Amino acid sequence: MTTVWIYVYTSKEVGDVDHVKVFASQDVAEAWLKENDPEGVALEYEVLE
Repeated sequence: MTTVWIYVYTSKEVGDVDHVKVFASQDVAEAWLKENDPEGVALEYEVLE
């Protein structure tokens, strides 16, 4: 099963290129969050094929 980590940047407008972030791993998501939104959370979702 392949998964991705998704973060919704609530301070951005819907449709803004930065509104949703998709990460390939938990480590990448955590590193980005630490630098850009320490209070934020990325959730894991299964990639459907």
